[in-house]
Amino acid sequence: MSNQVIQVSAATIEQMKQHYASMLIPKVPQGGIFSAKAPSCNITAYKSGKVLFQGARAEAEAARWQESAKSSASLKTSTNKQTPYSPPSSISTMSIIGSDEVGTGDYFGPVTVVAAYVSKEQIPLLKELGVRDSKDLTDDQITKIAKDLLSILTYSSLVLHNEKYNELQQRGMNQGEIKAWLHNQAIGKVLEKLKPTKPEGILIDQFVQPATYYKYLAKQKTVHRENVYFSTKGESVHLAVAAASMLARYSFVKQFNELSKKAGFTLPKGAGAQVDAAAAKLIRTHGKEKLKELAKLHFANTEKALGLLK
Repeated sequence: MSNQVIQVSAATIEQMKQHYASMLIPKVPQGGIFSAKAPSCNITAYKSGKVLFQGARAEAEAARWQESAKSSASLKTSTNKQTPYSPPSSISTMSIIGSDEVGTGDYFGPVTVVAAYVSKEQIPLLKELGVRDSKDLTDDQITKIAKDLLSILTYSSLVLHNEKYNELQQRGMNQGEIKAWLHNQAIGKVLEKLKPTKPEGILIDQFVQPATYYKYLAKQKTVHRENVYFSTKGESVHLAVAAASMLARYSFVKQFNELSKKAGFTLPKGAGAQVDAAAAKLIRTHGKEKLKELAKLHFANTEKALGLLK
């Protein structure tokens, strides 16, 4: 078995955790942040910043992240200047479109992307309504605030159901490419709705490096590039991203509840052991074909569920 260890930043580890979301395993060693079982190797990330790759393709898998980390570090240290995609320091007071997604780490439920325009005049109102990162709120709290946002904001909500998601996966699109495609499309729809008004900027909650994002969109007819910025934890940079996050979660929960009705029982969120058990129950009740409609088939949960039925 080949072993490879690399040293990366906390931001890169967070990107890795999102990338391997469908392959995470519950057992994490002391001092670890996450462990994942990928088809080519096992990955363990530690609080120290070290990441261990073990398996036949450990070196190749580690190399892709090492290059990404080097690229990110060079952007930050080589010139000590902002990159073209870094948000301006005044962005929190600007009129912008924010874009975020929900559901990429859930085995059941669709991927939902929302782009929302927030003018500078609307910022005090959104603060008063309690708009902030959706991960800090319960689904009930999000529902209450999102219903107000629906009548206040110009937005676009895109829902990629699992049947289409699985089809795109089988055609060779990875999750990052799918997300880039949805973000670009949602942003375009909001820009159309706003005409002739033009936002001062567009902020995407960053899930890949900007160069990779645009590489994913190379075959798209229309790609939005003007005044587009990227930031991890974008919801803390501008309320437009926080609002988009809340609207995306609201839509996701509604869709998720409909899937539970189709399943005949309450489906669990996430990708943990309880999801494995629910998937096994679903197969036992409706057959494996039902998973195409309700689940992301490439997640490790599919094989785990089949294992539970043996």
